[in-house]
Amino acid sequence: MSENENYNQDEVIQDEADGSEGGKSRGRNERGGKNRERRRGKKDRREEKEVREFSETLIDIYRCSATVKGGRRLSFGALVTVGNGKGRVGIGYAKAKEVPGAIQKAIKKANTELKAFEIADGDTIPHKVVGRYGSSEVIIIPASPGTGVIAGAAVKAILEAGGLKNVLTKSVGSNNTRNIVKATMNGLAQLRSRKLVAELRGVEL
Repeated sequence: MSENENYNQDEVIQDEADGSEGGKSRGRNERGGKNRERRRGKKDRREEKEVREFSETLIDIYRCSATVKGGRRLSFGALVTVGNGKGRVGIGYAKAKEVPGAIQKAIKKANTELKAFEIADGDTIPHKVVGRYGSSEVIIIPASPGTGVIAGAAVKAILEAGGLKNVLTKSVGSNNTRNIVKATMNGLAQLRSRKLVAELRGVEL
């Protein structure tokens, strides 16, 4: 047998040894990778479950224009409401250079400003309230089952996101969308349950 053949056989044997060791190391790495993917999958599912609990509704988009030396610079604002349909709702307003970015920022802000309110039997409110913000007023009145949400687009989006299905509303004063939205949130914050009012007054209702 020639020296070249011996040299080739030695290379083959060395390659096989390296491959077996490499296979073991690759197996360990793959197992570690699978565990990491499994943990990452569980985390993603938890986050997805939390996201599914809340629904987002786009109320309005604003286009802002600033005149600068080089021309006009455009930016966009988004007004969004977020709610879980079980008595928790929030609103968010944010600006960005693009519409998708503004919407995402508004959703994040709405999630940090969630407010809880009382829902009575029949998916309505316990009593009449008047929400105010600036020169805007929103009157919210309880209604019987089957009435639906009788309101303008902005107010209706908030009430439905919070889980109300039977209410009457009336907007008075300024019709600025952002003021109306904040007036609605102010009205929901005034809601009190029968049990809480009885405890505060010290009487039975």
